[in-house]
Amino acid sequence: MFDTMTMTKVLGAACGSLLVFLLGSWAADIIYHGGDGGHGDEHVQAYVIEVEGGDADVEEEVVEVDFAALMETADAEKGAKVFSKCKACHKLDEGANGTGPSLYAIVGKDIAAMDGYGYSDALLGIDGAWTPEELQAFLENPKGYAPGTKMGFAGLKKPTDRANLIAYLETVGG
Repeated sequence: MFDTMTMTKVLGAACGSLLVFLLGSWAADIIYHGGDGGHGDEHVQAYVIEVEGGDADVEEEVVEVDFAALMETADAEKGAKVFSKCKACHKLDEGANGTGPSLYAIVGKDIAAMDGYGYSDALLGIDGAWTPEELQAFLENPKGYAPGTKMGFAGLKKPTDRANLIAYLETVGG
């Protein structure tokens, strides 16, 4: 089928390709890492851009938000748009659980009390009701509020988004 000359050419092409690959990698190391491999050597920063008030040791200022005031100005229509992040797992129909429990009339309902849904022990161990304040704390950081919760969502970072969503949920089934 193949003669020895053809097999020699195929083997030579494979070896030549490997050689080009290895030499290319070696050349790239020299070009991009300074020739010595660049591993473990001390490097000096070429230049520093000074920024006014830019100390790295200064902690970020935490701003406390008056959530009650946010709830007074919350917009349920905007909350409906925020709910689009939730609707993959939660339904708004009464008793229609999805990956997460139904959120029908959730505001004011006892925590972990939706019939037919298997809550995590983290939520089952919390007493109380889903007041706007409790919902805002949970929606900000679900895993921080109830460590071990099944809810994989990272939370809503903007307080206005949380307030708008809660205002929207107050209109559902209430």
